[in-house]
Amino acid sequence: MSSRTDRLLGWFASRQREVPGRGERDPYRLWVAEVMAQQTRVTTVVPYYRRFLERFPDVSTLAAADLDSVLKVWEGLGYYGRARNLHRAARELVAAYGGALPADVGALRSLPGIGRYTAGALASIAFGLPEPAVDGNARRVLCRLFDLDRPGPARLEDGARLLIAEAGGEAADLNQALMDLGASICTPRSPGCAACPLADGCLALERGTVDRRPERRIRRPIPHHDIGAAIIWHGGRVLITRRPDAELLGGLWEFPGGKVKEGETPAQAARREVMEELGIVVAICGEVGRVRHTYSHMRITLHLFHALATGPEREGNAGGDSRWVRPPELTAFAFPAANRDLIRRLAAGDERLHRDQIEVPR
Repeated sequence: MSSRTDRLLGWFASRQREVPGRGERDPYRLWVAEVMAQQTRVTTVVPYYRRFLERFPDVSTLAAADLDSVLKVWEGLGYYGRARNLHRAARELVAAYGGALPADVGALRSLPGIGRYTAGALASIAFGLPEPAVDGNARRVLCRLFDLDRPGPARLEDGARLLIAEAGGEAADLNQALMDLGASICTPRSPGCAACPLADGCLALERGTVDRRPERRIRRPIPHHDIGAAIIWHGGRVLITRRPDAELLGGLWEFPGGKVKEGETPAQAARREVMEELGIVVAICGEVGRVRHTYSHMRITLHLFHALATGPEREGNAGGDSRWVRPPELTAFAFPAANRDLIRRLAAGDERLHRDQIEVPR
């Protein structure tokens, strides 16, 4: 082994983080951990990881479950496409691989939701293959170590492969060491270069470009949208609809509505959207409240209204993407975070809710 990988692996052995899946060699459990950790804080993932594995302990159990139950367990973790892809991939694994993840990078990458990083992590950690796994933290370390400005994925993996070769093929620990180093020392701002095991030989440190590696993307302003939605009552039930899989929050349930157009009030938008999407004429009865929520790429203010169906009875015609349910039944469905407090209160029998201000933590 070279001295730099010796230092890195020695540092990792004594200072590695406690993260979901760390030390795990079961490919399925490691896969779930890696997917959950994408774009999510480790501390947030821990309870979800435990609950998910309790409910779906193996690939076969996950594949046999319906999507609603998977999304319900995932509810609140965000980025729901990850849960949908886990479910789809589990079914493909049962159909094509006997319920086991394949020990092959190409085969792993053919599965829904598994990209370069996740395939590399599974191949190296679960199967012991000498494959790189470059997440956002490892990317920053490699960019600084080799003084790279805007490298593509292949260039970064080449750098990681070089270190793996220097480490005698110990890809599992080497990959995880790079991730932990980026998370704890080689941070985006104010990196602790004095304590870094790779400082000796770091080209960015030598050339004074640490603060510029990698190049930071310019963030665009986050747009804001007003949304009008209706809690439509009929015979003691309320109408909920499922969001299309291809859209934001796909697969989750919601109260029907949509974006407020120019010149509209939120109440008018809710009434129009219900008519356009469901063909139901409603009378808006009163405002329930306003929910402010921030997603990764937009902010919304959700205006909620009580409404009564004034057209033909639709209860018997609700299809697979819409259902009439009694308030206590709402908790069985997975809803976006912006609806969580309202769902809890409706399910508990609080049908007043008029002009209450509901705030959702960002």
